[in-house]
Amino acid sequence: MADKAKNNKNPGLLHGKYELGRILGHGTFAKVYHARNLQTGKSFAMKVVGKEKVINAGMTEQIKREISVMKMVKHPNIVELHEIMATKTKIYFAMELVRGGELFSKVAKGRLDEDLARLYFQQLVSAIDFCHSRGVYHRDLKPENLLLDEDGNLKVADFGLSAFSEHLKQDGLLHTSCGTPAYVAPEVIGKKGYDGAKVDIWSCGVILYVLLAGFLPFQDDNLIAMYRKIYRGDFKCPPWFSSEARRLITKLLDPNPKSRITISKIMDSSWFKKSTPKVVKLKTKEDPEFEHFNGDKSSKPETLNAFHIISLSDGFDLSPLFEEKKREEKQELRFATTRPASSVISRLEEVAKSVKFSVKKNESRVRLQGQECGRKGKLAVAADI
Repeated sequence: MADKAKNNKNPGLLHGKYELGRILGHGTFAKVYHARNLQTGKSFAMKVVGKEKVINAGMTEQIKREISVMKMVKHPNIVELHEIMATKTKIYFAMELVRGGELFSKVAKGRLDEDLARLYFQQLVSAIDFCHSRGVYHRDLKPENLLLDEDGNLKVADFGLSAFSEHLKQDGLLHTSCGTPAYVAPEVIGKKGYDGAKVDIWSCGVILYVLLAGFLPFQDDNLIAMYRKIYRGDFKCPPWFSSEARRLITKLLDPNPKSRITISKIMDSSWFKKSTPKVVKLKTKEDPEFEHFNGDKSSKPETLNAFHIISLSDGFDLSPLFEEKKREEKQELRFATTRPASSVISRLEEVAKSVKFSVKKNESRVRLQGQECGRKGKLAVAADI
């Protein structure tokens, strides 16, 4: 950003749409700025990733994965990705600005009251259950990746190490070792294939322990010794843990992934159900994008320049940015046709009618939505022509 500042008359203006302000944080590959949308006045966290650094460090796939995942997981307890933009040298993530800081900072001051710990744990499990229902596994859950908004609600962030169910090998398991040592599951340490959902559940167990105790369940100055403790599930609960909390944590931190508790059983446990989370629940009547979709037939298709085309968040293809021959597995289908947009939309309407989907459309866009609720809402299909 500094180089850009020297060469631009208005260095803080991005794409004529966002005004960049102070730095909120930075890491090895990215800086995060406070940004304001000039059209709406709304504040965002703008994550700026240098393309060259990412390529040189071999992190291309991780960035692609983070983008793909964050566009799939829209949930009240997950940091939302609003828009992606790109230049020749940088990628910009316009993300929800979460003002309450890290949960880690709160725990660093001391252990939490059991009711507050329960609330955060309920929200965490709700978010992770949603991810798993979409075939997404976080794999790096820890208090530093859990943020709090101004209302005190938890938000899961940092999907850079996440994996899709499509990444499973023939044995149906994931095989990449990743995560933070103190929070990583025994089966990952053992370099065996592992179930991504069970690994996230283990990390949730470590997090719950930390919230209630104020310290880690597995600690040792020697990393190998700590790994041995994790592998054996060798931990003790402090005397102030309630009996119900002890039972749940013991099931969460079961070193055997096959007998480790499932999310459905976590949600059914007496400790978990003791109070209702105050987080706003997901809408089940309509998909938010479907609900706010502009179905006015008189609305005109947006005129796009080259920058807009490369930055379209709904169909963003990162392959050209990294000039790779191998393409990432997509969650979308692209095709070319000589038929007019009206013809394509008519055909989609026919299909929607045959399966009893609702339809909203304009001259160049159509959205179809099913009537029946699945595990986490209704199935929706969108097409831009």
